[in-house]
This record gives sequence, structure tokens and C-alpha cells, in this order.
Amino acid sequence: MSGVLVDSDVLIEVLRGRNASVVDNWIRLANSPEAVLCSPVTVAEIFHGIREREQSAAEAIFSAIVCLPISPEIARKAGDYLRAFHKSHAVALGDALIAAAAQTHQLALWTNNRKHFPMKDVRFFKTG
Repeated sequence: MSGVLVDSDVLIEVLRGRNASVVDNWIRLANSPEAVLCSPVTVAEIFHGIREREQSAAEAIFSAIVCLPISPEIARKAGDYLRAFHKSHAVALGDALIAAAAQTHQLALWTNNRKHFPMKDVRFFKTG
């Protein structure tokens, strides 16, 4: 599969419109042939902290992008990441699952928090 897996921090910036660079990259990506995907972890994180005025925009975003299921393969890879990086880098379960989804499906991960993803086998989305 080819495409970009979008992390929660990026979608928060898109919803709030605070970072013009992120919004510009979002528009560029939306107009490209790349598939735009997310993890169920991202959906949970967004709706956990959503503001009422962002609700309809979030619904529109999630209806337009593909949400990958967490398969046993992704869960196993996330467990491997946690074993390798939890103590040394404080990698959390959600980030391990997101990284595992990106790596398993060979997607570029778009995040503004690369320190949460010390995995060497995860490829990152290059913003313009």
C-alpha cells in the first residue's frame, strides 16, 4: 500500500488552523494521488480532546480518509516496539500502534512529534 498515515498532532493542527505550514501541506496532500489514512488510535485521541466547534470538521476529515484496522500483525509489531523503546524513549502504546500501522502497510508517517517515534524502520512524510 502507498500513502500517508496521519498522526493526531497533525490533525489537531488542521482542525485548529494554527499552523499555516501544516494546513498548506494538508491541502497539498489532499490534492495529490497519495492515499491519506489514519489509525483508530488517532480517531480516539482526536475525539478525546475535541472542542465542540471542531466536531463537524473532524467528522468530515474522518469520512474522507481511510481508518486502518489494528490487525494482529500491527499489534505484534507494536508490542515489539514497546519492548524495544518504552524504557529508553518512553514510547506509549498509542504511538507504538501508529508506528506499527505505518511500518506494516509501508506508509509514510506524518507527525510533528518525531521524538515519539524512534523506530528506525518507520518512514516519515516529507513536508514541503
